Amino acid sequence: MAAGKGGRRELNRRVLLLWGRGEGADWRVYLDHNATTPLAPEAAQAVQDAMLQAWGNPSSSHPAGRKAKELIGCARESLARMVGGRPEDIVFTSGGTEVGAAAEESKDKGRRPFSGPSFSPLPFSLQANNMVIHTARRHFRESQARPGDSRGTPHIVTSSVEHDSIRLPLEQLVKESLAEATFVAVSPRSGRAEVDDILAAIRPTTCLVSIMLANNETGVIMPVTELSQRIHALNQWRVAEGLPRILVHTDAAQMIGKGRVDVQELGVDYLTIVGHKFYGPRIGALYVRGPGTTTPLLPMLFGGGQERSFRPGTENTPMIAGLGQAAELVSKNWEAYKAHMQDVRDYLEARLEASFGKQRIHLNSHFMGSKRLCNTSNFSILGPGLQGQRVLSRCKTLLASVGAACHSEKGDRGQSSGCQLHVLLKGTELLGQL
Repeated sequence: MAAGKGGRRELNRRVLLLWGRGEGADWRVYLDHNATTPLAPEAAQAVQDAMLQAWGNPSSSHPAGRKAKELIGCARESLARMVGGRPEDIVFTSGGTEVGAAAEESKDKGRRPFSGPSFSPLPFSLQANNMVIHTARRHFRESQARPGDSRGTPHIVTSSVEHDSIRLPLEQLVKESLAEATFVAVSPRSGRAEVDDILAAIRPTTCLVSIMLANNETGVIMPVTELSQRIHALNQWRVAEGLPRILVHTDAAQMIGKGRVDVQELGVDYLTIVGHKFYGPRIGALYVRGPGTTTPLLPMLFGGGQERSFRPGTENTPMIAGLGQAAELVSKNWEAYKAHMQDVRDYLEARLEASFGKQRIHLNSHFMGSKRLCNTSNFSILGPGLQGQRVLSRCKTLLASVGAACHSEKGDRGQSSGCQLHVLLKGTELLGQL
């Protein structure tokens, strides 16, 4: 769908429902969409309708249960269409407390399960990401050639700029000696985790490579398609040598709704979907290329047979319905969304440079040769005494985020006589209204 005025007006209308000039309201420009998005009216309506009309247990065979099951099936089709997969490749995750990646092996070694990040109520990306880590580690152990044959400790490769939902579970597994992990640094020139650097980190014991599709702070898009192609070729050699297959996962939380996401083009085995990043409810899903057949998927919980026993527990029908509706909006409108957000992002950055001067503004997301998200602008304002949080606390109109570090052209923190303000304007949809 080509970008048009109607699509752009609809985008602004949707976001202004939360922050706008209404009766008794002040202007509030929300610029933290990479953290969370407001719920689209269509998604909210789908949630409400499901609560009232599809309240039955989806596992029940009576009409109320069948209606709920049908609604879940429709949502599954919508998510599959959004990412270019098949409905049977979509596994819904929920908002309950789910065990972490090291639970089973901790029990096997006679230790109490660790009380790290994976044993807390999990963010929605963390549920899917933990399931991938858990599966890769168990599959590595269970695919040994014969009983008693030990390949050593499973090894996982990721980048140094991953979301905490990848980084923290891996750090905990390393601490518990349940896995080894390599965190590949991003290039100071491109802002990307380069494919050659990732491949150089691979060992005979590597079982998983997990690289985000787009970074939530810089907006830089990672070379996941090329990485998948190279690992696929490498796996053919590894199988011939009797080495374990390397699984490929990408967290697409930031990319969905802002650019094309097609699992066939990406070539990944797993892809994480997070609803509240694209105007859906706070529930997620995991794409798996042929779950349990082509690609391993092992449950972290055991109970009912829901989600083909990959993720047991009574399905949250209203939230799943809202997620499906949000996916439909993305499928129909992502091109219009992308064109509009990119126009406004570029306008913002041009105005910043014109207002402050290029000597006082540093655009941290500009890396030569790298693509970036259409909605994300990361910049520093140079000046003595500037502290990002203090500046934003005095700002009456912008709701934005402050970064902890900047990226100079040399990749270091930069040196100046004053402090640097790092503002992450995540989601520039509304700036056209200023």
